[in-house]
Amino acid sequence: MTAHALMLSSSRQGDEAYLEHARPHILAHLGNIRDLLFVPYAAVTGTYDEYVNKVAEALPECNVTGLHTVEDPVSAINHAKENGQSIVVGGGNTFHLLSTLYASALVVPIKHAIADATPYIGWSAGSNICGQSIRTTNDMPIIEPPSFEALSIVPFQLNPHYTDYQPEGFNGETRDQRLFEFTALNPTTPIVAIREGTALTLTDDKLALVGEKEGYIFLGNEKSPIAPGADLTELLNREG
Repeated sequence: MTAHALMLSSSRQGDEAYLEHARPHILAHLGNIRDLLFVPYAAVTGTYDEYVNKVAEALPECNVTGLHTVEDPVSAINHAKENGQSIVVGGGNTFHLLSTLYASALVVPIKHAIADATPYIGWSAGSNICGQSIRTTNDMPIIEPPSFEALSIVPFQLNPHYTDYQPEGFNGETRDQRLFEFTALNPTTPIVAIREGTALTLTDDKLALVGEKEGYIFLGNEKSPIAPGADLTELLNREG
């Protein structure tokens, strides 16, 4: 079995509606599947029920079930594939998401489900956890998970919401500087940085960047552009 994952940089692009740009990618990735097992644990300031309703309104073609509403979340994840469901993880705070997954004993079941080809879709924080760890998230560590280790769907780090914009007069570290801090200490581990409106697709052991904007690979002290539509499959087999 091989992983079948869609890792969206964001839920919005510009001033568009929620999941507007993502919806075609999501539906294409789902194929005939229309039942979503939604993980709302990245939400902090809103309720999980509100989050589920928001996703359901944005994806009217789909039946959205909040994982927090099922009696046995671990069993639900384990049986998602045979129940014809895709596992979907929304954005929010990555630290809160991963902490809750660990507290609910869901990290390993989700890994196993994805390895068994259960379709997976994530955006923002839901994409961040697809990498080896969450050490390249943009989020504030509002809670301490027992580990920064994530799902390792892909063997590298991710940085969704990537931007190289620097406001005039701003003296804090840029995103590039922060990412190069990581690569300075982890020189053999790539970071794939994807802009809002783009995504990584992993299917049939092939990885590609989708969308109309370029991304970047940070590795050591180098930053290399990724063209829209580029085949990134070689990253899946890279040792480091």
